Amino acid sequence: MNKSKLNASIEACEYLKATIDTQSIIGVGTGSTVNFFIAELGKIKNLFKGAVSSSEASSKLLMAQGIEIFELNDVNEVLLYVDGADEVDEQNYLIKGGGGAHTREKIVAAASQEFICIVDKSKLVKKLGTFPLPVEVLERSRSYVARELVKLGGTPILRQGFLTDHGNQILDVRDLQISNPMELEQKINLIPGVVDNGIFAHHKPSKIIVGSA
Repeated sequence: MNKSKLNASIEACEYLKATIDTQSIIGVGTGSTVNFFIAELGKIKNLFKGAVSSSEASSKLLMAQGIEIFELNDVNEVLLYVDGADEVDEQNYLIKGGGGAHTREKIVAAASQEFICIVDKSKLVKKLGTFPLPVEVLERSRSYVARELVKLGGTPILRQGFLTDHGNQILDVRDLQISNPMELEQKINLIPGVVDNGIFAHHKPSKIIVGSA
């Protein structure tokens, strides 16, 4: 599996090299596949200016590679965002958030000119929903949000001992029927107390790179 993740990362860097210049800012996601990408990115760090990171964990890895970190508020544009996924369906809709960083990931993806998703074959599904859907919530609203998610057919479980980079909690929701990802993404986000959920339908990637061994 690691070979598949590495190969997807190498291919993403080849794609990058054709589009970036020394003033380019790259968006970088979070997760095990992205960790391989960051290592490969370090090999071409002289070809671009720096990166906007979607998590503190990725920021540490980027800095270890000698890549300059920029805040999204401080850059005019992000040329391209590269991230992994927990599930990818046939229409390029995603579930993300296994690492709890999906809110920042979605923000950077939305702010970027292009979103490239790198995965191994195990992440490809016909329909989203086998992987529990992460929902970031404000702590004071957790119980209320959980009850609303039950009304939608879900079984929410608090991710124990975990806080997001924003200091919020995660409800991992099983049993949801995600027949219309765009509709469900919006419906969950309209529940008061929800920060964001891990369906990436309104901001899905334009390109999926699937690595194999």
